Amino acid sequence: MTNKHIGSNFDHFLEEEGLLEECTESAIKRVLAWQLTQEMKKKKLTKTALAREMKTSRAALDRLLDPANESVTLQTMKKAASVLGRKLKLELV
Repeated sequence: MTNKHIGSNFDHFLEEEGLLEECTESAIKRVLAWQLTQEMKKKKLTKTALAREMKTSRAALDRLLDPANESVTLQTMKKAASVLGRKLKLELV
């Protein structure tokens, strides 16, 4: 019996299963949430302070920092990055 997955990579497997795009989106959101959290720690900013500087609600910031919550707007991501002295970079590949 031969295994059709021998020699393939994990991305190929996810693509075959129709999960690659969903997993990639989830990974991007998790990395963004982690990076923002790390920047907050570096700058010693609390969630409340960052939300205030972003002129948004604490609930909106909680959604942004929740790695599992993918319903965040581009505007919120850009605003958080800007307040933390960073830039948000998106690109088509």
